[in-house]
Amino acid sequence: MGIMSMISATILTGFLGAGKTTLLKRVLSQNHGLKLAIIENEFGSENIDHDILVTGSKEQIIQMNNGCICCTIREDLRAALQLLATQKRQGLLDFDRVVIETTGVADPGPVVQTFFMDDEVATCYLLDSILTLVDAKHAQAQLDQHQEARRQVGFADQIFISKTDLVAASDTTALMDRLRQMNPRARLQAVHFGDVLLSDIFDLHGFHLDDRLGIDPDFLQSNDGHDHHPRCHEHGTDCGCQSHRLDHHHGRPHALHDDVSSFVFRSDKALDPKRLEDFLGAMVEVYGPRMLRYKGVLSMQGTDRKVIFQGVHQLMGSDLGQVWADGEKRESKMVFIGIDLPVDIFLQGMEQSLV
Repeated sequence: MGIMSMISATILTGFLGAGKTTLLKRVLSQNHGLKLAIIENEFGSENIDHDILVTGSKEQIIQMNNGCICCTIREDLRAALQLLATQKRQGLLDFDRVVIETTGVADPGPVVQTFFMDDEVATCYLLDSILTLVDAKHAQAQLDQHQEARRQVGFADQIFISKTDLVAASDTTALMDRLRQMNPRARLQAVHFGDVLLSDIFDLHGFHLDDRLGIDPDFLQSNDGHDHHPRCHEHGTDCGCQSHRLDHHHGRPHALHDDVSSFVFRSDKALDPKRLEDFLGAMVEVYGPRMLRYKGVLSMQGTDRKVIFQGVHQLMGSDLGQVWADGEKRESKMVFIGIDLPVDIFLQGMEQSLV
């Protein structure tokens, strides 16, 4: 199955009340010409209005009146994905994208892994991105109280913040700062679900191996043009030590209690491929379940092309990107997003993997 014929998949996650259903309803009721299948994880009649559904269906798969399909599962996601792919192959269903809505308190990790670990799923589906919805009014409390909410942020490629009209602008700013500390890779956007562009939802290529690292530049540079984190003399790179992670606007040391946080390794020396592989292999053995997303654009000994590296939990892979351009600074940058990861061990190990 060529890349073109693969089914593009989007994972939609977010805490209870963040607006996942509102967003889905909008996608399902619009005449956008997209051929979508929605997999709802806990389907109840209250989730999607029946006037959208083509009624009279007793099946697990419900056809919408705009051509979308809604598949209800209570059991295994893998089985549902395989069922949809089989029916598409047999010409019984017509769709080219799937959106999986996770339950409000779900950890996206196992859902993501399904796309890489299960051969049948991996041959039919291409995971495009993870969208996380965050409710501006309740997010701070939810992030404080629920690790699942923090994980959802750590996994995201795109974060939509809803209900910003219900809070003060300074609260939204503080929330955005906190989210950026947790995940500087994700695009942050305040939205009204009545008018989210479909181009902000689909084809985001969050899992494509390309040489955009996608780190929010504000994370690397604070507004005064200096490094966001004081330089650590040990490594000459962003050390990300906990003591430096203060919320700029309120001096609230938010990230002190966020177990999901991020840090960046940077170096202008080349990495030794064998040492790096050994080091990261050892790290995922120990910390894999706590390593949510990690990605690097690396300068590697033995190749004049950029090496693009990406991982989710224990799964990691790399690919060759563009040739380093003439005059381009050959620099390795790697961002790690995880739960209580020992920053110093990671940075020292990366440092020791340099040539």
